[in-house]
Amino acid sequence: MSKTNDFLFKVLIVIAWIIFIGLCIEAGGLIVNFIFSIYNPEFVQNLYQKLDLSEMYKQHKWAFFSMYSFILVISILKAVLFYVVIKLVSNIDLSKPFSDFASKQILHISYYTLSIGLFSHVARQSAKTVAHHGMATENLNQFWEDSQAFILMAAIIYIIAIIFKKGIELQNENDLTV
Repeated sequence: MSKTNDFLFKVLIVIAWIIFIGLCIEAGGLIVNFIFSIYNPEFVQNLYQKLDLSEMYKQHKWAFFSMYSFILVISILKAVLFYVVIKLVSNIDLSKPFSDFASKQILHISYYTLSIGLFSHVARQSAKTVAHHGMATENLNQFWEDSQAFILMAAIIYIIAIIFKKGIELQNENDLTV
């Protein structure tokens, strides 16, 4: 691998770590918001993203818990997704990229991406239903506005995983014939 490609790959690893750390901070902040919104709702305006759903909590607790559950699951899944990406880019052998490890990690990435997309889509539809009943959900759209992109990305990553699996089969066949 050339020095330029090696440098770019290391830059991508650093970027993946930065995104992972940011997503972990976001998930942690949302968990803290959730706990404070239940036990000390007047303090929520000073917390991360000022996600104040106290009115929803007062009007309908089921809606509050379902919306917050969607937010937490989606943010945690995004952090886990980037953890799997980091495991892949940190442990892949670029001289022999078609390995069982790489194939499994790419397949896991496609599953996590699909899960994020599906949870986001269900959350968006649930938020529309909750809004139809008169509760404010406009500030929640930021958490699931990209559901279709995640579903499409999952399909593309799954195709790449299948190509990797076929590449492993061809590589193993080639190793046996040599």
